[in-house]
This record gives sequence, structure tokens and C-alpha cells, in this order.
Amino acid sequence: MTDKTGKKSRQQVYTLLVEIGRKDGDGLAENATGAALVIYASGVDEAEAVRETVAILKQADTAPLDVSGYGTLDERLAEGHEISDEERDLMQRALDENAVIVAQVTPFFD
Repeated sequence: MTDKTGKKSRQQVYTLLVEIGRKDGDGLAENATGAALVIYASGVDEAEAVRETVAILKQADTAPLDVSGYGTLDERLAEGHEISDEERDLMQRALDENAVIVAQVTPFFD
């Protein structure tokens, strides 16, 4: 991926699935037991993307429990994943802004 200046960036965007538990002020529905978050996070490697994501989620008063990595755009394409234009746009935004983007939240209920 290239950044907004058109230069090849050392940063890459990783797709992460983060499970969060309950914590006061987390913003989840009252009867939810937790949630799964699909996240696009930039980093020079997946470990950095995970560390940054966990740090930001903790700052946002959530309780990250588990993180699963699904790789970069190229890795996902090589595995045969279909990736929508909307997903690609969010990935590019994460790269351009050196950001962690929460793309989807799926709450868990008993």
C-alpha cells in the first residue's frame, strides 16, 4: 500500500479480530456479555498493530481479552478472501492516518 503522498510506506494495515469483555463505561448494550470487533490497524508488523490496538482499546474503556490476526490486504487476497471496496477504503484510511479503525462491532449476548 502507498500512503497519501504516493510513497511506499513501511507501515502496513492488518486485519484484527478483537474480543472484548465488559467494563464500566464500555458503551456496550446493558445486557451484552462482551463483543467482537473487526479492526484495521497500521503497523510496521502485526505485533506493533496488535500492541497499538490493545493500548487504544484500553484507553477507550474497553477490556480486550483476545486478538486474532488475519494478515495484510495482500495476505488476505492470497488466501482467497473477498475484500469489498468499503473494506479497502477503511484499510487505506488506517494507513493514511496511521490509525486503528473499528470496522464492525458484534455484541455477545447469553
